[in-house]
Amino acid sequence: MTCQPSLRSLVYKWLNNNQTCLLCDAPAGQPWPLCLACEHELPWLDEQCRRCAVPMPLEGLTCPRCKRRSPAFRRVIAPWHYGFPIDALVSRFKHNSQWPLGRLLATLLGQALEHRYHEGLARPDLLLPVPLAKGRLRQRGFNQAGMLARWLASHLQLPCNEQLLQRTRDTQAQQALGAGARLRNLHQAFALSRSADVQGLHLAVVDDVLTTGATAQAIAALLRKHGARRVDVYCLARTPRPGQA
Repeated sequence: MTCQPSLRSLVYKWLNNNQTCLLCDAPAGQPWPLCLACEHELPWLDEQCRRCAVPMPLEGLTCPRCKRRSPAFRRVIAPWHYGFPIDALVSRFKHNSQWPLGRLLATLLGQALEHRYHEGLARPDLLLPVPLAKGRLRQRGFNQAGMLARWLASHLQLPCNEQLLQRTRDTQAQQALGAGARLRNLHQAFALSRSADVQGLHLAVVDDVLTTGATAQAIAALLRKHGARRVDVYCLARTPRPGQA
């Protein structure tokens, strides 16, 4: 038994219909429900840290934090700043079960990743969604990272394993915590399933939004400890650090 919704039985069939833009209601004119004008106006993240994707003033730089201490993950791929309307779309997908919005965002993230692969980004061997705490899974009814990972796996033709990463304890919601508290909050919060074997694999962890990077760091460190060759992070959006514009 699972709390996850069956994606095959979702009530919408948006790929097979004439699309209307989910932001402005105009004809989309594309195979996904977003018109070109609204797609152009999304808060695309261009100048970013080469490791953690935090917004930077110039392209191709590494942020001071990653220079001081190299993170356990190799690359973060995030197409957007966590600003309007991406913040509203993610919130409506995650907290109001508006799954077509999540499917749209996953499609655009998949296209961004395909572009990166053509530019030389290494394709991972496996996608791993960030597991949701059991209490929040019961409350919400689904894991938004799991849904994103499945949609990405289908789009990119990559395998996805939703059981390999496990949440060993419920933790306080990360949104209410600062950077240091987030790291303490996640101490020993994740584990691998007993049958997991990640030795020598290139893995990509999938989540919705990267804020401080504490969750990504905790999971990547765990995977590297168990022999993973490389860990990347795929997410929809990246927030600036406190004090950044």
